[in-house]
Amino acid sequence: MKIHSMTAFASAERLISGWQATWEIRSVNHRFLDLSFRLPDAFRFVETVARAQVGSHVKRGRLELNLTLKKDMQEAAQISIDTALIEELIHAMSTIEHYSKHCLSPCSPLELLRWPGVLKESDVDKEALQPQLLDALEEALKRLVASRENEGRQLALLIQERCEQIRAHIAKTQRRIPEILHFNRQRLQARLAELAARPEPDRLLEQEMVYLAQKLDVSEELDRLNTHLDEVTRTLRLDEAIGKRLDFLAQEMHREANTLGSKSADSETTLASVEIKVLIEQIREQIQNIE
Repeated sequence: MKIHSMTAFASAERLISGWQATWEIRSVNHRFLDLSFRLPDAFRFVETVARAQVGSHVKRGRLELNLTLKKDMQEAAQISIDTALIEELIHAMSTIEHYSKHCLSPCSPLELLRWPGVLKESDVDKEALQPQLLDALEEALKRLVASRENEGRQLALLIQERCEQIRAHIAKTQRRIPEILHFNRQRLQARLAELAARPEPDRLLEQEMVYLAQKLDVSEELDRLNTHLDEVTRTLRLDEAIGKRLDFLAQEMHREANTLGSKSADSETTLASVEIKVLIEQIREQIQNIE
């Protein structure tokens, strides 16, 4: 049984050719799989392959994937200077002095270094980096899945606990059915006796009372609730995406609980239906976070 929560965070770092690459993945609940990438402009080409890679691990959820690349400190200490550009700058200053007939202030080495392009960063071999970047992404995805599984197990325990509480309310109400039916039968018989005593009994009302007697039997609703609970338990054991199926079952249980409440003819059954609906709503809140 592998239940995956849709809320998780994971990251992975990798030192690649003098660059510190970091993947960060944040996942929240969503009806479908919705991916958002934040990549350095030079590595936008990675997104297409990365999308397919994410889809092989995750089926539902809104994921934000952030890739940052920073120069390693040792690599950053290696300064590359464009000496040809410096020579051109010095030559340009000499030319300006010649034509302007004015002697320019001496240009310090620091000012030359500030000129755009004088300090050069080593070129990034993007094709060489791509496989290792995807390996780092794979590591982050595995950590994300592990985190989602861990939280999913906790969600499953909470759902099972709520299901057992609902079963307890159902069992208690089922034990009271003979008492409830007896009480309702007495009320209906008394009412029908009043109708029979009239000179012209209201046949339509009499038929309505008989129909009401049948309607007040809540056995079918309780049985269907138990059936849905059995299906929830079975679904929790499946090794696949189960969030949508569980949500459908929760809706069906809520419908039966509403019917139970509308049929209720005594305060205890009404209270039981309210408690069941509260528990079902708690289950639905947990289900919204399951893949």
